[in-house]
Amino acid sequence: MKTRDVAIFTGERFVVPQCIQRIDHLSTHGWQLRYGGTKLFSDHSQDGTGARKALALATKELLKRIATLPAPSRLRRTPSRKKQSDLPSGISGPIVRQRAGSRVRDCSFAVTLPRFGDTPLARSVYIGTENTYTIERYQEALERAVALREKAEAAYQRAATKERRAQAQVLKAEMASLLGKG
Repeated sequence: MKTRDVAIFTGERFVVPQCIQRIDHLSTHGWQLRYGGTKLFSDHSQDGTGARKALALATKELLKRIATLPAPSRLRRTPSRKKQSDLPSGISGPIVRQRAGSRVRDCSFAVTLPRFGDTPLARSVYIGTENTYTIERYQEALERAVALREKAEAAYQRAATKERRAQAQVLKAEMASLLGKG
């Protein structure tokens, strides 16, 4: 997990994991956790003396949330506003094409399958030819396309969560000195 060096208003420097932000505003001094919701861990002091303890508490809460919550996902869950069809996100079509050597056109859906840490795959879900195309076949193909996309999204989410939890273990080891004092 990424960390950064943060200097607070007193000049003291801390190594801070991503998802934790420093808040120093008027009478508010503390660390804000932004993972699975927000929570402020106050220094309980105006001079910054409680910053180390507050950061330790925020980091412990971050590690707890990573261990229990799924990783945040950047996958699009709803179709883009610009999408002109009412198909779910990651599914487009029907695409009509005529293959070389064929006398009839065929129709299919294009499905984008996300893969965590890798490029997405493109898959085609066959509907039928211009002679066999029916509303029922369209609906069945759409259901298969949606199921394919949902399965890929679930695998993506599992892989993202597994990776985030592995990063949290590394972070826990890196910040052992801070966490031991909290």
